[in-house]
Amino acid sequence: VQLVESGGGSVQAGGSLRLSCVASGYTYSHYCMGWFRQAPGKEREGVATISAGDSTTYAEAVKGRFTITRDNTENTLYLQMNGLKPEDTAMYYCAAADIYSFTCARQRPSDMNYWGEGTLVTISS
Repeated sequence: VQLVESGGGSVQAGGSLRLSCVASGYTYSHYCMGWFRQAPGKEREGVATISAGDSTTYAEAVKGRFTITRDNTENTLYLQMNGLKPEDTAMYYCAAADIYSFTCARQRPSDMNYWGEGTLVTISS
């Protein structure tokens, strides 16, 4: 299983970024997929998850600003991030797990089986 993220970068507050994660090595469409982030000195936290049935869940901090989508024909996961804030600065990771949708919705890093290397997002004020 391989997950490769891209799309990170440095933008000013209020700007937008779109993260992508290309998956390979497993039946992508059957898996819960998610975006997680880890800021310096903080624990990894869930940002958004999408189940195999396309149910989405967002962390309160990003609701209304971020959108998670998946393209099962391209085995690609996306995170559209709008209205970025300095507190969104973190390393963003793509993750996958063969879990039920209610577990997927919990956004717990410990539930995810596979991880990408991460892509850095830096937001300046």
